Amino acid sequence: MPEPAARGGAIALLAALAALGALAGARAATPAAEPRNVLIFVADGLRPGSVTAEDAPALYALRAHGTSFPNSHALFPTFTTPNAAALATGHYLGDTGDFGNSLYTGYRLFEHGEFGRQIEGSTPFIESDVAIGDLDGHFGGNFLGEDSLLAMARERGYSTAAIGKLGPVALQDVSELAPRKGAFEVPRTIVIDDATGGEAPPLGPALELAFDSAGLSHAAPPRMQSAGDSRTPGTHVANWAQQSWFLDVATKAVLPLFGQRQAPFALVYWSRDPDGTQHNQGDSLNALSPGINGPTSRAAVRHADQELRTLLEYLRTHANLARRTDVFVVSDHGYATISKRDLDAQGHGTDSPAALAHYPDVPEGFLPPGFLALDLAQLLHEPLFDPDNRYQPVAPGAHPRAGNGVIGGTAGDSAARNADVIVAANGGSDLLYLPNAQGPQVQRVLALLAGLDYVGALFVDDRFGPLPGALPLSSIALEGAARLPVPTIVVSFRTFLPEFAGGLADDPLQHAVLIADTPLQQGQGMHGGFGRDNTFNFMAALGPDFRAGFQDTLPVSNADVAPTLERLLHLQPHPHGKLVGRVLEEALRTGRPVSGSAQHCVAVSAPAADGRITVLDYQRFEGRVYADSAQFRPGGPGDVSSCP
Repeated sequence: MPEPAARGGAIALLAALAALGALAGARAATPAAEPRNVLIFVADGLRPGSVTAEDAPALYALRAHGTSFPNSHALFPTFTTPNAAALATGHYLGDTGDFGNSLYTGYRLFEHGEFGRQIEGSTPFIESDVAIGDLDGHFGGNFLGEDSLLAMARERGYSTAAIGKLGPVALQDVSELAPRKGAFEVPRTIVIDDATGGEAPPLGPALELAFDSAGLSHAAPPRMQSAGDSRTPGTHVANWAQQSWFLDVATKAVLPLFGQRQAPFALVYWSRDPDGTQHNQGDSLNALSPGINGPTSRAAVRHADQELRTLLEYLRTHANLARRTDVFVVSDHGYATISKRDLDAQGHGTDSPAALAHYPDVPEGFLPPGFLALDLAQLLHEPLFDPDNRYQPVAPGAHPRAGNGVIGGTAGDSAARNADVIVAANGGSDLLYLPNAQGPQVQRVLALLAGLDYVGALFVDDRFGPLPGALPLSSIALEGAARLPVPTIVVSFRTFLPEFAGGLADDPLQHAVLIADTPLQQGQGMHGGFGRDNTFNFMAALGPDFRAGFQDTLPVSNADVAPTLERLLHLQPHPHGKLVGRVLEEALRTGRPVSGSAQHCVAVSAPAADGRITVLDYQRFEGRVYADSAQFRPGGPGDVSSCP
C-alpha cells in the first residue's frame, strides 16, 4: 500500500470526525444506560511534537475536536512494557513489577520445558508472548498481579481484543497467556501480534473462519526493517507492510466478528510505529542530526496516523458503533536520539573506561552495548558474565551481546544466583539488582555509579535508607506490591538538548539526545530516560463521554487511562496493590467537579562525594506523583526538597 497522503486527506478527515456526532458530543443520542464500546489506540513512541496537520492529520484533528491532555506523562522507566502494564491495569510499576523491557526474574525461564523451549536466562526481554506466558506460569497465572481493563470487560460479557505490537498486546489481558500443560490455549480475549502464526496464542476456530472470509493470512507478516550496524545504515522503510495487516485484521475480521456477537466491545490497537522505525531508521548513522526527525521517522508517524484514521472511518460508517464508542489515543512514552559518545550540546565526549577500549563493531570513543556493566565490573574488580551468551565470561575487547551483565560469582548456570550485581540493560535506563546485598555494598556501588559521567539520575530501594546521590524508589512509585524482584538501583542516563537552528527548533524536545545502553547506533532512536522528552507522551480522547474541544491542563499519566475507562464501562477492579491512577473526572461530561491545581514539587537527594545530587521535578495531584524529569547535577545551597 502506498504511503498515505497527509494534506489531501485532512479536509475529509475533519468531515469524518464531524459525522461522528456521537464521538464529538451528541450526548442526547446516547443515554448513559446504553453500553459503551471502548477503542484504545496506542501509537508506540509518538512524541506530541510530531503530531502536526501535515504528518498526522487524524491525530491532530482528534486532539483539536476532543479532549486533549497537554500535561500528560509516561511512567518512568519510560519503556514499552512498563507503560503497557500501567495502561492495562491502572497501576504504577511498583505494583505491576514490570520495571523494564528487560528485567531480572529471580529464576531461569522455561525451567520445565514450557512452550517446547530449553532453559534460558533470568534477564529476559519480555516483548515476547512465550516470555510473558512463562512469567505468568511462575507467578500464579498473572505476573502483574492486578486486574486489567480487558480482563474485567471480558468477565462482564464484553467482546475483547488486543491487536498489534508483540509484548504490550499480550499484557492487556495477561492472564490469558498463562500456559496450560506447557502450551498456550485459545485465549478468550483475541490476541493478535507479530508472533501470530508462530509462538503465540492460537486464533481458534471462530477467528480462523473470520480470517478466511476476509482473505487474511493466519500469520503476521515479518517486519522488513534492518537496524544496520556501526558501518551500515538502518532502515529507510517504515513498518507499513506489517501494520497494514494488523489494520485489516481489525477492520475486516475482528470488528465484523464483534458486530455479529451484538455485544459491546473493548479493543486495544497498538501500532508498532513510529517506535519501531525510530529505533531502526537509517537517516542519521552515527550523527545526532537529523536523528529521529528524518524522512523515515516522519513516514512512520504518517503510517500510524493512517491506522487511526481507518479505524475512525470504520466507526463512522457503522452508526450503531459511532454513537456509543469512546476513543482514547495515547503513546506509551516519548523519544530521543541516541548518543553513544556526546554528553552535552558542546560535544564533550565520555571518559567512560568502556568507551576507551577497542571493539571491532564499535566506533572509537563510542560507548559499546553493556557499557554500564563493563564499567561497574572493572570498578568493582570482579568478573563479568554475559547472560545472553550462556553466562560465559566477557573477554577483553568484547562486550555483552544485548548489554545485560552478571558481575561477580562464577560462569555457567549458577552465575545469576552467585552474582554480586545483575545489570538488566534497557536503553535510556538500566536496572541493577544486588540479590545478596547489604547496606555497605549498595552504598559502594552507588558511589561508583556517581563517578560515571553518563549517569543522569540515581534511585535506590527504600529498605537501604537515604543514601548519598540517590532518591528512594518510592519517590517515583517503584515500591509497591510487585511479585517480581524489585531493582536495588535504577540508573537513568544523561539527556541533553543540542544547540540547533532551523527545522523543528520551536519545539526543543523534538531534538532531545539521550545516552543509551543499547546495541542500536548513535543517531537512531531510544527511550527509557528521565528527561521531559521521554516522559511527555501524546494523549487525547473523543467520544460520547469526553468533553469536546477541551484542554485538560491537569497532570495525567498512563496509569489514569484504565481507571477512567473502567468508570465508563461500569467495571469494578479488585486491586492487590495501592499504587493506582485516578479517574479523569475533569475530562468527562458527567464527571464530578474537580477543584484545585497541581503542586509543582522538587525532591533532592543527599549529595554524593563530589557534591552532585539527584533532583526530581514532579507534580502532585490528588495524592498521585506525576514525574516530569530527573537529573544528576552539582548541588547548591538553593537545592532543597519541596512538597514533603
